[in-house]
Parts: sequence; structure tokens; C-alpha cells
Amino acid sequence: MSQTLRIFAALVLGLIAGIVLAGRPALAAAVLAVAQPLGTAWLHGLQMTIVPLVVSLLVIGVAATADAARAGRLAGRAMAAFVLLLWSATIMAALVTPLLLRLWPIPKAAAEAMKGALVDVKPVGAVPAFSEFLAAIVPSNPISAAATDSFLPLIVFTLAFAFAITRLPEAQRRLLTAFFQAIADAMLVVIGWVLWLAPLGVGALALVVGAQVGTAAFGALLHYVLVVTSVGGIVWLAAFPIGIIGGGVGPGRFVRAALPAQSVALSTQSSLASLPAMLKGSAALGVAEGEAGVILPLAVAVFRATSPAMNLAVAIYVAAWFGVPLTPTSLAAGVAVAAITTMGSVSLPGSISFISSIAPIAAAMGVPIAPLGLLVAIETFPDIMRTVGNVTMDIAVTATLTRRGRSSV
Repeated sequence: MSQTLRIFAALVLGLIAGIVLAGRPALAAAVLAVAQPLGTAWLHGLQMTIVPLVVSLLVIGVAATADAARAGRLAGRAMAAFVLLLWSATIMAALVTPLLLRLWPIPKAAAEAMKGALVDVKPVGAVPAFSEFLAAIVPSNPISAAATDSFLPLIVFTLAFAFAITRLPEAQRRLLTAFFQAIADAMLVVIGWVLWLAPLGVGALALVVGAQVGTAAFGALLHYVLVVTSVGGIVWLAAFPIGIIGGGVGPGRFVRAALPAQSVALSTQSSLASLPAMLKGSAALGVAEGEAGVILPLAVAVFRATSPAMNLAVAIYVAAWFGVPLTPTSLAAGVAVAAITTMGSVSLPGSISFISSIAPIAAAMGVPIAPLGLLVAIETFPDIMRTVGNVTMDIAVTATLTRRGRSSV
């Protein structure tokens, strides 16, 4: 059984076991006394890797971006398009997700019960008032920012540091980039160990939720999946007018070209596995092999069109779930962190990128991180939309950037 299936099975079995235990209060109290700290300890194991992983991945991501920009004009234009689309999608999510939650609110009874069932849900990394925002965004002590989970100031420092590395002589630049690559690789090993224990940790968290929430937990989790997937669906739908209008091709032609890559993405949930189908789809649109060979591998490496929007949607959903008020300042912090950190999530497995990408956003917005330990178990469902949206947008951007050099018929 794959790791994803093991984690999901642990979630379902934990919820069912908790529901059964709810009818036997004495036994439930004894079991929950063990399950609750066990789930919390597993969650802390994930959280302890976030700061070094995020810092390392940002340095590596900036280095990759700088190398791509130096590689040629087409790669530079592609990077500019990627950045523009990532920020646009993130701003869309900041506007649409609260609207979706107002039109279709979280089931109140289930939300209250689940809020009480999860542990360690205190807000972290609170965002300062707007009058202090500009001053607070630049850390006086980056070590202190890391220690207090103040991710936005930490990211500002890391970006400045990473761009400074790109100005160093090549030998020093490669040395420092290799150093941070080694840190990231080590953190991924640690996360792999923690995720190996995920069925135990997720099962413990799910058991607590099932015992206190009952069958309503399934409805609440389904609501979460539909809301977050809807935000990713908007990015996916936006790829069609970009590819059709920007690429100068007919609607039917674009749909036919993108369909094979979407099918691979749907079955594998991997943009990398979809790359051959994306290259073939781009060729069907008249894109030269050399141009597609520059843009699409770069897109797979650093461009995840749906990720910042869906990551921010998760943080906003958790805020609504736990009654954390979101101000324009906290939303702006979330947008900035979501758009920036996605460039550093280079080729990470979904379960790892879920925690490493969303925890900094949640922390920057003052939103609890603890619920992510439960939500990671059902990430496989939103991840389908993430991958399908990503490969569709990759083809659309490729068609748009190469329009001048080919025929539109």
C-alpha cells in the first residue's frame, strides 16, 4: 500500500474507531489520554522541520530562478510570466475563498466540535497591526523571527540573503547553494521518517476527532475538500482562455492538445510524469520542440500554478474553522508568503509540500498549524486538481509565450 493510501486509511479507521468509542465514555477517556499526546508529538515532529526546510528551499529556488534567467531570453520571459500568474492566482484566492465560505459556510456544529477535539490550536506568528506592518516586515533579528514562527519577516531576510548569493563569484555561489541543498535534503529525510509514522499520528488525531465529533467529521472534511478544490478549479479554468486567446489557437484544438497531459496528471498526480504528454500537446499546438524543451521543464521545476492559490485557501479555511479573524493585513501577509514560498517547493512529494508550504502561510496569518496534521491525510483529493490545473496552465503559458514564432493554424 502506498504512503498516501496508508495515511488516508489511518484517517478513516481513526474516525470510525473514535465514533465507536464515543458510546463508551470510560474507555474513550482512557484511550484519548494516550491518543491526544501521541498525535500532538507527531505533529510537532513535522513542525520542527519547517523553518530549515523553507529557508533552504527558498535559497535553492532563487538560485534556480537566477540560473534560468541567465539561460536565455525565452527562459527569462517564462520566469516573468510564472511570477505574474502565481501572484494573480494567489490574490484571486484571497478574494474568492472568503466569498465561498460566506456562500457555503462550514457546518457550524461540526466545526465547533472539531475545534475542541484538536489539540495545540493556539494561533502562532500573529501579524502586527497595519501601522506596524511595514516596519515589522523587515526583521531586526532573523534568528528571533525563526524562533517565533514569524515567517513573513524570515522570508524577507531569506530572499535578501538568497539574492545576495546570486551576486557572488560562481565558486562561492555554488558552494552556498550546495550547502542549502544538503540541508533541504537532510530535512526531507527527517520528514520521510516522520511521515513513515503518519498512519500512527494521523490515526491518533482522527480518533480524537471521531470520538468528539462523530459522523459529522466526514461531512466537515468533505466540505473542506470541495472548497479548496473549487479554488484550484478556477485556476484550471483560467488556463483555457490563456491558452486559447494568448496562444492564438482554437478552443477545440487547445482542449484536444491538453487532454492527454490532463489524463496523465489525473492518474499519477505528478507534473513530472505528465511532461512527455505536455511536450506532445505543445507540439500539437505548433510549438517548436526547442522552445517547448525550454519552457516546460522549467515550468515543472518551479511553476505550480494552482499551489499558492490552494495553499492560501487552506489557511483561510482553517482560519474560518477556528474563528480566527482575517484582516486585510493578515490576508496580504498570506498572499505574500504563499506566492513567494511556492517558488521554493521544487519537486517535493505532495504530503511534504502540503506541510512545508501551508504552515508558513498559516503562521504568517496567525492561523493554527495543528489542523494541517489531520488535513494532510485527505490532500490526495485536492492534489488531483492541483496537478491537472498545473499541467493545463503549463501548456497554456507555453503556447502564449511562443505565439509569435509559429503559425496560429
